[in-house]
Amino acid sequence: DLFPCGYHELKGIHHSLGEMRIKLKEGACLIWKRPYQMNVNLRIRVKEEIDKMIISSIIEAMEESEWVSPMVISIKKDGRIRICVDYRDLNVVCVIDPFPTPFTEEILEGVAGCEVYSFTDGFSG
Repeated sequence: DLFPCGYHELKGIHHSLGEMRIKLKEGACLIWKRPYQMNVNLRIRVKEEIDKMIISSIIEAMEESEWVSPMVISIKKDGRIRICVDYRDLNVVCVIDPFPTPFTEEILEGVAGCEVYSFTDGFSG
């Protein structure tokens, strides 16, 4: 199997290896939005999913934050839930990266038809 079936199978980069910072536009105000409403049954399922992500070190628990964006929950075809975050308001105050990482499709199109491929492992050297 190529794709993980659950969080416990994901091989990610542990947060202790680095820190990510979001550059904000000068004079940006704090973004604090109320959570979107959800019914009690969905709230229980979301709590269970969040607990799984914390145990698997996908996310970290925080006591409080000055910056808050609401969760968006969608139901997958198989009935499981997908948790996303609505960062639209945060995106408005973010500085746009002048050298963004290219999309995978762009990279693959660029090497299509080549005879030799070379990859560098950023962790092992």
